[in-house]
Amino acid sequence: MGEAGTGKSSLIVAVATESFPENVPHVMPPTRLPADYYPDRVPLTIIDTSSRPENKAKLIAECKAADAIVLTYACDRPSTLDRLSTYWLPELRRLEAKVPVIVVGCKLDLRDEQQVSLEQVMSPIMQQYREIETCIECSALRQIQVQEVFYYAQKAVLHPTAPLFDQETQSLKPHCVRALKRIFILCDHDRDGALSDSELNDFQVRCFNAPLQQTEIAGVKKVVQEKLPEGVSDFGLTLTGFLFLHALFIEKGRLETTWTVLRKFGYDNDIKLRDDLLPTIFKRASDQVLLTLVALSLLNLV
Repeated sequence: MGEAGTGKSSLIVAVATESFPENVPHVMPPTRLPADYYPDRVPLTIIDTSSRPENKAKLIAECKAADAIVLTYACDRPSTLDRLSTYWLPELRRLEAKVPVIVVGCKLDLRDEQQVSLEQVMSPIMQQYREIETCIECSALRQIQVQEVFYYAQKAVLHPTAPLFDQETQSLKPHCVRALKRIFILCDHDRDGALSDSELNDFQVRCFNAPLQQTEIAGVKKVVQEKLPEGVSDFGLTLTGFLFLHALFIEKGRLETTWTVLRKFGYDNDIKLRDDLLPTIFKRASDQVLLTLVALSLLNLV
């Protein structure tokens, strides 16, 4: 969605055909990218919309049904960029469209080289509208970052930021912290409060089906120790270090890493433990009570 003439339809044709269309309809029909198009192997359907006033009801319905919204502006028309914060983003909030938003500057090949960078332009907007997952510029004509646009949109749905990370405080959310604490406890086999090299390797194999080389383990611990000395002890990676690593992954845009870990240990997209993994006695326990019981159980106190 976005202002008329910003290149929405051309972008869709370009990603589907890997070529620039000479003629495109005003609104493209639903366009499907097959499961093997992106690494996660999940098919993706792109719904084009019209910004004409007479089509607003349909636009609203499509917004409410969307998993993510790709919001476009034209790099050669600053007025369309201004409209993001004066109309489109406030309108999405008014519609209560609680989905990730990918802001896309189309027609990158026409952008004035004297213009300020994307980061400078978008930083204040992203501070105000935390629902913006990422921003990217592209050119359908030159096939520049066309595939990346919809990859980021799909990634924002499959590996969302909101359940894991509070953008305001720049910290892990409480539910995420509790889940990661439980995972840490389950992986700390010798109950010494740290993940040894062996335990880190077991964790890596369980989550990612690949062992860690000793140099990789040393590298991980070095990164943590340089930023957070208490993150590594004589026994290995501490809980503090484990949580720091996941916050770092998320800040670097590697949300799929943390989501893979959570899902391997039985958590759903709301970071709730699957019911079949809870013993009957724990079914109605709160997250905090559950964590305490698991910890005590592992310490052979119950």
